[in-house]
Amino acid sequence: MRCSFASLLCLGLAFLAGSAWAADRVPLAELARPGRVLMLRHASAPGNGDPPHFRLEDCATQRNLDHVGRAQATALGQRLAQAGVWRARVYSSQWCRCLETARLLKLGVVAPLPALNSFYPSPQSREARVAELRAFLAGLPPEGPPVVLVTHQFTINEFTGAGTVSGGGSVFELNGTETPRPLGAIAPN
Repeated sequence: MRCSFASLLCLGLAFLAGSAWAADRVPLAELARPGRVLMLRHASAPGNGDPPHFRLEDCATQRNLDHVGRAQATALGQRLAQAGVWRARVYSSQWCRCLETARLLKLGVVAPLPALNSFYPSPQSREARVAELRAFLAGLPPEGPPVVLVTHQFTINEFTGAGTVSGGGSVFELNGTETPRPLGAIAPN
């Protein structure tokens, strides 16, 4: 039986990704505890980056959620509610795919937060954006309600040192510093 290199590579990557998720999973009920933060990558939006000359104020110029992404975000919101997270402070990148993901979770009013914006189109803003996000997290009360931050792959990767798949995220415990304690990850389904 002949296997192509691409097939073997995909199989290996799928195995590694599955292993990482299995090892790092956090029960969704953990997010119902005070001072928990979910840093969530927007749900499925096929493609990479945004078209040239996109504008934040015009969703038609951006890469947006597809039907899979909308279903993914809605399902995650339902799973969070079943786990006891009915309300949260929800912040989102200003990109339409993040705002839509945040709204479909149905956990509360969504507040745009520029510190969550992608720096992919302007890598020179990376350090400043991450510093803004760290300062924002340091200002959140450790005993406050759950917080959901909807953002992008590059932001999560820069903040945590690891990426995540669309609709997946990292869970933290606020501690009054710019470096909340990592608790693990959640998968999109």
